[in-house]
Amino acid sequence: MSLTVNTEQRGDVVVVAVGGELDMATAPQLQDQITDLLDKGRNRLVFDLSELSFCDSTGLSVFVRAKNSCDEAGGEVRIAAPQRGVLRILEVSGLVEVLNTYPTVAEAAAPEPAAD
Repeated sequence: MSLTVNTEQRGDVVVVAVGGELDMATAPQLQDQITDLLDKGRNRLVFDLSELSFCDSTGLSVFVRAKNSCDEAGGEVRIAAPQRGVLRILEVSGLVEVLNTYPTVAEAAAPEPAAD
């Protein structure tokens, strides 16, 4: 199986749709896309995982590196719509909270409400 990566600009957020299998063989493809986005000053990323059927520890490390890079640049990373198997991996690894996981892309791409 291969990996597909498509990006869509939504305001100041870039939605990165990831599909297929994210593993040791395909992780560099996603990492290159993230690096390119960061080089262009895009530091608010939403990863749409609705079409991602598999993710191993190498794939998880790509998301963690993206989060760290975006945090350093004053941005953020959010995970949207992971399938059951991928969500389970995020839960078991403890990354579901660290990576700000949302049930839908719309919720993940929405701006944070202003603090009172």
